[in-house]
Amino acid sequence: MQLFYAICSDLHFMELAEDETRHLVQVLRKRIGDTVFCTDGQGTLFETHLFEIGKKKATLKIVAQQNNLEIRTPLHIAIAPTKNMDRFEWFLEKATEIGIAEITPLICRRSERTVLKRDRLNHILVTAMKQSLRVHLPKLNEPIDFKSFMNINQLDNVAKWIAYCTETTRLPLQQVAQKEQPNLILIGPEGDFMPEEVTFAFSKGFQGVSLGNHRLRTETAGIVACQIMNL
Repeated sequence: MQLFYAICSDLHFMELAEDETRHLVQVLRKRIGDTVFCTDGQGTLFETHLFEIGKKKATLKIVAQQNNLEIRTPLHIAIAPTKNMDRFEWFLEKATEIGIAEITPLICRRSERTVLKRDRLNHILVTAMKQSLRVHLPKLNEPIDFKSFMNINQLDNVAKWIAYCTETTRLPLQQVAQKEQPNLILIGPEGDFMPEEVTFAFSKGFQGVSLGNHRLRTETAGIVACQIMNL
């Protein structure tokens, strides 16, 4: 099955953007009346028929839909962007394929990258969602500095964890992660969080967790956290 990302124009029709339309018509050679499967990125799979082809968009008529697919415990990872952008883009792609609800680029004291091209990153998320036949598009937030992020995430119904390198004893994430409420996990930059950042996170209700016995790259740690939560 080929999956497209489309926007609902009303209860009966959806619209494909220009690049999606080009792929549908010029590459797949779809014609009026052909069946097209698509998602709005909000958890719904639509079966549609190609209704109209324009110069820059295609209109699809909804004939059936499956709602609330892939219901799971929401996972939000706040992760420091890597210096090598390819590594961070790899994390976004694989986290989307595995399953994640929300991603926040976290600017820490040791962060070596603070500027991101969000249009490109959102395109990677959409492509990964379609390729893996998922119907949830992760929310990608604006980059934010560590202290500001701590101060705006004070929700009581979220289990809050921070994964960091230390010799102190920490429980494995798989033993403490919550199934009945959303989970928020912090992943630090190359060189790890500064000690004062860890202390500040503790003061805001975060608890330290381990992702295993080995030292992981930032992007690998993010993927391990995703996989642990999905298992």
